[in-house]
Amino acid sequence: MKNGKKGITASILGASGYSGAMAFRILLRHPHVDVENVFASSGAGQHVHDLFPALRGLTNKCYEDYSEEKVENSDIIFLALPAEHAMDIVPGLLKSGKRVIDLSGDFRLKDVDLYSQYYGATHRAIDLVADACYGLPEINRSSIASADLLSNPGCYPTSAIIPLAPLLKNGLIETDDICISSLSGVTGAGRKTTIDYSFAEVDGSVKAYRVGDHQHIPEIESILSDYSQKSVKVSFVPHLLPTVSGIYSTIFVRPKGEFRREAIEEVYRLAYGEEPFVRYHGTEIPQLKGVLGSNFIDFGWKYDAHSGKLILFSAIDNLIKGAAGQAVQNMNIMCGFQEKEGLIV
Repeated sequence: MKNGKKGITASILGASGYSGAMAFRILLRHPHVDVENVFASSGAGQHVHDLFPALRGLTNKCYEDYSEEKVENSDIIFLALPAEHAMDIVPGLLKSGKRVIDLSGDFRLKDVDLYSQYYGATHRAIDLVADACYGLPEINRSSIASADLLSNPGCYPTSAIIPLAPLLKNGLIETDDICISSLSGVTGAGRKTTIDYSFAEVDGSVKAYRVGDHQHIPEIESILSDYSQKSVKVSFVPHLLPTVSGIYSTIFVRPKGEFRREAIEEVYRLAYGEEPFVRYHGTEIPQLKGVLGSNFIDFGWKYDAHSGKLILFSAIDNLIKGAAGQAVQNMNIMCGFQEKEGLIV
């Protein structure tokens, strides 16, 4: 119970990472959620505010080592763990009647061979993969409401799928000529201490990485293919940006047949006109600072008559709409709360 209203109890695994900490921060202000436990093996015994000073005075909780017994009273469990960890924990949680929101990539791909190829590991919970619900509310809201295992989308895929999905579903663009160039702040790599993500390495520089073999390639392709009922192929190039957070994606597509501005405007209006966290800019180009600290995705487009390409632009906060905020948005749908609860202040 919280504020005298019917609510739920939640626990977070991986709460010392950037996404887990952001989920905790959002849930602290949620009127219908009490956070029971925050787990982080590397920080066990430390106060949350020791690792995240901004939370001082907002919580006295300490990180704990995880055990299934400790979440006995939790209704919903957030897993903000690196890939390959959730698959070992989810089966026991589901068996005990918990609802699970997994922020990793362990259950995003229905093809476990693709998981092995792009994540470099053999999937150890194959029997649960088919039942996992892909949690992008803008295209999958009805299935999310009844999900017990919710696979939260990746940050890059969120920035790409939302602007692309209506165009593909309505046959307005070619399916095999899609190029995505995305830039992400360093928190997208997780709370690592490797030299590649140190201040001295990233400040004042931009570089591409994992070109052609990034784990979000099959996620983008499979979700767009399933949604549009067309085989979709993308070229995806991620870049490391010298900022803390945010993702900015520029997407190049080729219109199918004659370019029609009215058709593009219409499909976006029908797809997203009532969406609480989608802000469609039309032909105005969005900027990254417009979404930082929020659960919004801003996107717009321009038509390049010289090349005949339609160019889409999108911006999200990778830790919020790209991770923790979207996870809470999904929780709200799953639990019957107002979708904006805890996410707009």
